[in-house]
Amino acid sequence: MASTHQKIWWSVFLTLLLSNCQHEVDGAPQVPCYFIFGDSLSDSGNNNLLVTKAKVNFKPYGIDFPQGPTGRFTNGRTIVDFISELLGFLGFIPSFVTATGKDILKGVNYASGAAGIRDETGQHLGDRITLTRQLRNYQLTVAQIATLLGGAAAAADQVSKCVFTVGIGSNDYINNYFLPNLYPTSKEFTPDQYATALIAQYSLQLKTLHKFGARKVALFGLGLIGCAPAELAAFSPPKGTCVNNINSAVQLFNDKLKSLVNDLNTKFTDSKFTYINIFGIGSGDPKAAGFKVTDSGCCGGRTGCAASATPCSNRREFVFFDEFHPTEAVNVNLAARAYKSSIPSDVSPIDINTLANL
Repeated sequence: MASTHQKIWWSVFLTLLLSNCQHEVDGAPQVPCYFIFGDSLSDSGNNNLLVTKAKVNFKPYGIDFPQGPTGRFTNGRTIVDFISELLGFLGFIPSFVTATGKDILKGVNYASGAAGIRDETGQHLGDRITLTRQLRNYQLTVAQIATLLGGAAAAADQVSKCVFTVGIGSNDYINNYFLPNLYPTSKEFTPDQYATALIAQYSLQLKTLHKFGARKVALFGLGLIGCAPAELAAFSPPKGTCVNNINSAVQLFNDKLKSLVNDLNTKFTDSKFTYINIFGIGSGDPKAAGFKVTDSGCCGGRTGCAASATPCSNRREFVFFDEFHPTEAVNVNLAARAYKSSIPSDVSPIDINTLANL
C-alpha cells in the first residue's frame, strides 16, 4: 500500500497535470518541444543497441511502464517522462535512436546510461553516448528541423521556444573519480579541483548548446550518490548512514553548478538557465516520506538487477529500484518539485513551469 505522503505526491502530480490540461488550448503543450540530455536517470533507450553493460531493455525493468522494458533504468517512468507530461506532451519524447521524420519537432531524448561530462567516464562499461556526442546528435537534429521547416531561421525560432533539461555528472563520480583502480582522476585532483574541472568542461558544453539555439535550459544538480545501495556495498559506512565523502564531493559540484547558472544568465541575456536542486529535494528522512527501504534496491539489493529477476512487489516503498536508480515513486516527487517548486531552495532562480512560460 502506498503511504499517505506518497499519495500526496501523486495527487500533486495529477493536480498539476489536470491544471495544465485546463489551460492548454486544443491540447497543445506549454512549449512546442522538449530536448533532454543526460545519463541513465533520463535515458529512454538510446543504449539498447550499444555494446555496453549499461543497458536495461529487459524485464523486470519497465515492469510498471505502459510499454514494458524500453531501456529506462527504473520500474516505470523517469523524471523526464513526468516532466514531459507536466509540460502537456501527449506520449513520451522519443529517444534519439527512434526519432524519425516530424517526430523530432516535439523534441528528442539524447540521454545515455553511463554517460558523463568527461569523455572517458564509464568507458569500462562499454560504449555510451557522452555529453559531447549527445551535443553532436542534437546538432544533427537542428539541421533536420531546418529541412522540415524550410530554413535555419525557422529552426532557430522553433528551438528557442523549447525547454531543455540536462542532468549529467553522476557517472563522473560513480564511474570515474570513485573508481581509483580504473581511473586516475582521484590521484590527479582533490574533490574541489575535480568539481572545478568538471564545471569548466560543462560550461563549454552548455555554451555549445546555447550556440545551437537553446534558450530555456534547466540543469539538474546531482543527487545523494553516496546513499545508493551500490556505494553502501562498496564503502560500508555505519548502518543507517551514507558515504559522506561521496556526498560531500557531490555538494562541491552542485555549489559550483549553481554559480555557473548565475554566470550563464549574466552572459546570455537572451536566455534563461536554472538549477534544479535534486540533492536538496532528495534530502531529509525518506522513511518519514513513506519509504520503508532506503538502503537496498527493489531488484537485486545492492548487487544489480539481473534479466528476468523477480523484483519486490511493494515498489512504492523502495527508494531504489536497483543498486543505483530511483523508483518511479521517487521520480514523480522529483519531477513535481522541479516543475513547480514546493520551497524556494528547490530551484534557482525559477522552476520549469516558469521557465516554459517565459
